[in-house]
Amino acid sequence: MASPALPNGTHPPPPDLSSATKTHTQGNFTILSRKLPISKAGPISALESRLHIPIPEMIFGDNLVSITHRPTNWSISFSAEPALDRVDKTGENMLRVAHSSSWSASREQSEAMHIREVVRPFDWTYSTAYFGNERKEGEKGLEEQDPRSKQIPLELLRRRDPILFFDEVVLYESELDDNGISSLTVKLRVMEQRMLLLCRLFMRVDGVLVRVRDTRVYVDFERDEVIREFTAKESTFEEVRRGLLMTGLRPDEIIVAMRDSNQVAPTLKVVEHHVESVNLAA
Repeated sequence: MASPALPNGTHPPPPDLSSATKTHTQGNFTILSRKLPISKAGPISALESRLHIPIPEMIFGDNLVSITHRPTNWSISFSAEPALDRVDKTGENMLRVAHSSSWSASREQSEAMHIREVVRPFDWTYSTAYFGNERKEGEKGLEEQDPRSKQIPLELLRRRDPILFFDEVVLYESELDDNGISSLTVKLRVMEQRMLLLCRLFMRVDGVLVRVRDTRVYVDFERDEVIREFTAKESTFEEVRRGLLMTGLRPDEIIVAMRDSNQVAPTLKVVEHHVESVNLAA
């Protein structure tokens, strides 16, 4: 079998590729995950040239997660380069004015550092709106659905079914010049009848703003159905702190909780939500 290509068409060395790649077959689907070390200087420079933006400190350019429906060759994949390509490169949506002023004051940054960060012509928080890359053969592909009528069946996912395959893959991470964090990770778990993939962007600028952008991909192996759900949430740093305080956490516990996207996400306001689905059965 040919080595799966990276988004830019290159391949890691075969020994690294084989040892870093795991696959699992369930029903008509093949699930693949690949984890390799942080990209080196050469690949990072090439990536920056293609994307025209600086790259996060920790970039795992060879990492990959994919789900393929073998009978139709339909697939969805998640990797770092296309995710970073969806970061705003115009500067229109980056944190500035009131947000950047409060950030600068709260962190006591020098005026020179503050100006340098604000004028960057891209979203320096790396807040990608990334849904994965869909490849379809023929006419079948993900189509927009009414979220009120088509939903991921959470009640089935809450069942304690044995997990047959699990992995967590980091695509990139940045500490935002020591003022917070921006990370993009993919987690997946496969059960006998269904699976769930979660691609999560977690962004926190201390004292300013917290964002969580989740792409969930649900697969029903018995029906050959795929549902993709994207939810974007965000709130101010203070709103999140107050929300965590209302859960009964002590101030010292809140400091730790602010670093945990699972604790932060329920406190955030939904700003975008949409659902797509496709039935791949013949």
